[in-house]
Amino acid sequence: MDKRSVSVIIPNYNGRHLLEEYLPVTIAVVEQAAMPYEIIVVDDGSKDNSVSFLKSNYPRVKLVINPENRGFSFTCNRGIEVAQYELVLLLNSDVKLTTGYFDAQWKYFEKPDTFGVMGRIIDMEGDGIQDAARIPKFNGLKLKTSYFYYSQNNTDWYYTFYLSGANALIDAVKLKELGGFNELFSPFYCEDIELGLRAWRMGWKCYYEHLSICKHQVSASTKNYKTAKWVKSIYYRNRFYFHAIHLNALASLAWYCQVTLIDLLPKLLAGQWWIWSSYKALFKSRAAIRKSKKDISRLMEKHHSQVSLFDMVGMIRASVTGKEITRFKP
Repeated sequence: MDKRSVSVIIPNYNGRHLLEEYLPVTIAVVEQAAMPYEIIVVDDGSKDNSVSFLKSNYPRVKLVINPENRGFSFTCNRGIEVAQYELVLLLNSDVKLTTGYFDAQWKYFEKPDTFGVMGRIIDMEGDGIQDAARIPKFNGLKLKTSYFYYSQNNTDWYYTFYLSGANALIDAVKLKELGGFNELFSPFYCEDIELGLRAWRMGWKCYYEHLSICKHQVSASTKNYKTAKWVKSIYYRNRFYFHAIHLNALASLAWYCQVTLIDLLPKLLAGQWWIWSSYKALFKSRAAIRKSKKDISRLMEKHHSQVSLFDMVGMIRASVTGKEITRFKP
């Protein structure tokens, strides 16, 4: 099968120590794959010496610098914009690729409707699985991951609800046509879910490959951000966003009622006031949400697609029916 050229995009924020430890491994793995490649590091306004470290030690790495901290979506999109090759590997700075990481992934891009593929994410020490394929489900009209799964059967192909932003190998043309991540989701959380939803709604497929393994240093890339309550408020805000963007008509109205009654009011009554900022942001962002919905409709019309969230959930859940899989929740 044909290998493809790859642009490796690594977002960085105060991660000089991570670059020092894992960038040499990334270079070794892509060199071993014997493919045309480029490595793009996008620095998101780091206050450490990440930039000077890269300039001094890795002059061949393409360095894009944000003058101020803008968050994951914005930072990845700057790398996507300058990427020159057929595939884009979105790779967190705290992820360590293993030898042969790409070998089992080329086959997916022989199909014209492949959006991308992600590999197995395991602990940095040991073989504990942090992340694998995901099966979605609805709780009422709230979309979430039902369970993670994998299979030892290497002949079948396995769908995943969305591709992890930590190690997603994606068709560059499709990724650029979608406009990369939705920057409404900055600084982080749920942007990879929303990107996966857009891809599925175009009629494109997201896959999981169990033989492609990488290791992840848990919480290394977001631990510097503010307070736990602030992080939680961003998480809920972004979950509100992707539902508001992808649910339409009566389903959208019913969802608004559900989150008001089940998420907002009980948390306010329990004194969890941080949820109010999430809820207010949903309404303050109505113009951006409408624009996102229009952009999706325009692209779906271009690709003659009518896939809804309900169609996507049904398709992915049906794909594992009767297959021998191992389910887990991390």
